[in-house]
Formats: sequence, C-alpha cells, structure tokens
Amino acid sequence: MAAVQRLGRAIRRTPLLAGLPREVAVLTAVAFTVALGFGILIPVLPVFARTFGVSAFEASAVVSVFALMRFVTAPLAGGLVDRFGERTVMTSGLLIVAFSSVAAGFSQTYLQLLALRGVGGIGSSMFSVSAMALLLRVVATEQRGRAAGAFQGGFIIGGVAGPAVGGLVVAWSIRAPFFVYAGGLLLAAAISMVLLRGTRLREREAAVADGEENRLQQLRTALRDRAYQAAITTNLVAGFVVFGLRSSAVPLFVVEGLGETATIGGIGFLIAAGVNAVLLLPAGRMADTDGRRKAMLWGTVGTAIGMLVLTGADVAANGWGTPAVAGTALFFAAMAIQGAAGAFLGTAPSATVGDIMGGRRGGIVVATFQMMSDLGAIAGPLLAGLIIDAADFDWAFGLGVALCLVAVAMVVRMPETLHRKTASAPD
Repeated sequence: MAAVQRLGRAIRRTPLLAGLPREVAVLTAVAFTVALGFGILIPVLPVFARTFGVSAFEASAVVSVFALMRFVTAPLAGGLVDRFGERTVMTSGLLIVAFSSVAAGFSQTYLQLLALRGVGGIGSSMFSVSAMALLLRVVATEQRGRAAGAFQGGFIIGGVAGPAVGGLVVAWSIRAPFFVYAGGLLLAAAISMVLLRGTRLREREAAVADGEENRLQQLRTALRDRAYQAAITTNLVAGFVVFGLRSSAVPLFVVEGLGETATIGGIGFLIAAGVNAVLLLPAGRMADTDGRRKAMLWGTVGTAIGMLVLTGADVAANGWGTPAVAGTALFFAAMAIQGAAGAFLGTAPSATVGDIMGGRRGGIVVATFQMMSDLGAIAGPLLAGLIIDAADFDWAFGLGVALCLVAVAMVVRMPETLHRKTASAPD
C-alpha cells in the first residue's frame, strides 16, 4: 500500500495535471493501467479462442461479447452507482474483471471462455460508468474538459503501449496475457481503494441533497435537454465512426483498397493515436474556456472531414495515376485529422454531461451517455461490413460522413452549458 501511495504522489506532480484535483490523477492512472492490460490481452483473444477449434466468427465473438455485455448492463451499472456510490462500484467492477480474467486464462472450452469474457464485460461496465461519474463530480465546471482529456489520455497511452508489451508476454504463453491483465486490474483496484479514500464527495452531496430527484425522472429531464441530446448523439457517432467503422473497415481498406501491407495500417492508427494524445488536454482547455459547443463542433466537423479525406483516399487508389502514393498519403492525412477531431470528441461531450448533472450523483445519466458509444462500436463494424460487401469502401466511409453531419446539426442547435447554474433545467 505504501508503494501505491508513492505512485499517487508521483502522478499528482505531473505538470499536465497541475491545478486539477488529485482524484483526476488517480483516475488517469487507473485508466492507463486498465487500458495497458486490455491492450496486452485483446490481440491474443481471437487466437486463443481458435485453439478450441472454433470458426473465425466464433473467435471474433469472444471480443464482441465483452462490448455487448458492457452495453446491456450499463443501466444496471448506473443504478448501482446511484445506490452505492462511485468508488464502491468502480472497485467492485475492477475486481470482477480481474477475477474473470484469471478464470478465463484457465478456460478448458470455448463456451467457458465466452461466458467469462461476458462476465468481464459486466465488470467493465461498472468500472467505466462509475469512473466517469466520479470524474465529472470531483472537478469544478471550468476544469471538466481538461479532466476528461487527462482521463482519456490515460486510456490512449495505455492502449498504445499494451500491444507492444503483449508481444513479449505472449511469447511466454498464450494464456499469460490473461494473468498479466488481471494483475494490472488488481493494481488499479488497489490504487482506487487507497488513493480515493476521503475524496470530497460527501460535501458535494450535502450541497445538492435538497435538489435530488427520482433517477428515472433525472434521466427524462436530461433527455429533454438539447445539450444532452447533442452529447449522446455525438458519443454515438464517435463510437460508430471511431471505435466501430474505423477499427473494422480501415484495416481491410489498407490491404484491399490501397494494396498496402498491414504495417501501413498500423502506422496510420499510430498517427491517429499520437495526434489524439497530444491534443487531448488542449482540446479540454478549449472546452473549459471557449465553451463545450465550440469544441464539439470542432470534433464533429473534423471527424466528417477526416472521413471525407478517407473516401478521397479510396477514390485516389482506384482512379489516379499514382495510387500507391496519393492514396496512402491521403490515408495518413485522414488518420491525422481524425486523431485531432477525436481529442475534442473525447472531452467536450463528457464535460457537457458533467455540466448537466451539476455535481450530483448521476449514474443513470452517465450510463446512458456511455451506452451510446458502445452501441456505435457494436453497430459500426456490422453495417460497415454489409456496405463493403454490397458496394465499396467509399460507401461505408460516406455513411460515416452522413452520421457526422447529423451530430453537427445537433451541436449547432444545443445551448452552451459551460456557465449553466443548475443541473435540471433543460433548454
């Protein structure tokens, strides 16, 4: 425990987190630890599933069931947060994922592996909803954008480092990543238990206790708020385009559309992640100074432009005189643009939800917000695959552009929430 406390002090001294509550540093460290372990495990999962003699579809289902259970159980996680508090639910969720990962590492059949990954998805839902709810409560209004940026940065850096470490771990044993992932989760649970004790939520709860309302009524009120409508629409589009369509269609496009190797695709994703990580905190600062609406516009418009450039890469690869050069160059440009836009999508919508809650415990509102991203991540690969089979890559990318324009329209009509004084009055 003393080592965990020393780690916490070191994290809080990080210049990028200067001025933010210590809870933000702790949650960022937890996010990094979770993402690092997940990045180590995820490339191995389909390969391990195939050792049970299953089809490629069944092997892929081991990855999908985790996201599906996250989506299905998000309302339950939100209810648990409202009933038992963010810290309790977050630690419990981390422990569920950790122990299910250990058990999955000992799986003897495909069905055991599938079921245990589903249990892990439940724990992941508990962690992600409670961590975001806690993050949005402990910071002041003018800090929410930066705090969300730091938290997302932890996930991104851990996610980028994970696969690199995973290559070393899997050389030891194909089951080893499960146990390394579990160890990281146990460390994250220890960090949250030790370093989040005594956090300043009780005073916040006392300050807003008179304004608490029925949780379902709280959600209904939020759903009538045009700012919340814009936030959940933007999160749906981010999940669909960034985590769904891009992660499934782009690797195929690089190989089949551009005629390049998978290495080129990896470089493109690395460019996107690098640009995103660099711009997260500046994007959060913009949301905290210039307003959530402006930052969300930058994110949604930028994502649409990135998808248009990606469509142009497909056209160039199939219609210009130097496809290998022009198509690949446009692909790299598109990934950089989307990485930049993703920084704004990873900060401003979350800050908007925090403004709407105004410091109250709002597990069900946060859960609904996060469900939209999971829904997009589930539907994106499926629809992209159907469109690519029926038409071509540019049609799939065009769908992404169309959805981005819907999000732009929702953001244009939303009211600014940065200086909102109440958490319950919709505009």
